[in-house]
Amino acid sequence: AQWHAVDERIVARKPKSLSFKDAAALPLTTITAWESLFERFGLGADSRGDLVVLGAAGGVGSAMIQLAKDPPGVRVIAPASREDSRRWALGLGADVVINHHDLRAQALEVAPDGVDYVFSPHSAGNIETYAAITRPFGHITAIDEPEGLDLVPLKAKSIAWHWELMFTRALFSYDMITQQRLLTAAADLVDRGALRSTISTAIDDFSAAGLREAHRLVESGRMIGKVVVHR
Repeated sequence: AQWHAVDERIVARKPKSLSFKDAAALPLTTITAWESLFERFGLGADSRGDLVVLGAAGGVGSAMIQLAKDPPGVRVIAPASREDSRRWALGLGADVVINHHDLRAQALEVAPDGVDYVFSPHSAGNIETYAAITRPFGHITAIDEPEGLDLVPLKAKSIAWHWELMFTRALFSYDMITQQRLLTAAADLVDRGALRSTISTAIDDFSAAGLREAHRLVESGRMIGKVVVHR
């Protein structure tokens, strides 16, 4: 369809400094990162501490690294293993890059007392590691939903577990105008150069074939940034 009806409370203006293609990479990942940082973790302009961003070179991680540096002053620790992922994360503002294949040892090496915040897009099999690297009364926010997840290892340190789903407000018609304000603020950040588009791949083929190619890239597990299908 050429036109699609969208509730005005969950959309906002496009950044003036971006093309439609580059702007298309931002809303979903920016909402998820923003809600995780400022609502789930409760970060503010005066916040400090260490934040581990799993999936740092992915779409949400790429937005989160940038938003965590402006205005909060947290130290961003980005797990990555490939050289292109490391360069991407550092280019977005990550303070430290560690190898996610040795997350426990390397996280504790750079933050011996434990980190304050962990963002988790891949929680299955990682809870004991999170318990080891997170300080007492720290916070973890997850966006995945692995079956049978056991959070008991977090109890001894009273670590808080948060869920983040960017569709919650729309699903329950709850405080929806907040997302319009969020996206407007993000557009302002883009236009003043504090937030850049996370697009890394553009597929100029708005067809079934183009969509299949986009899915192939994402499902490869090696995608950096965000893929956009356009015409």
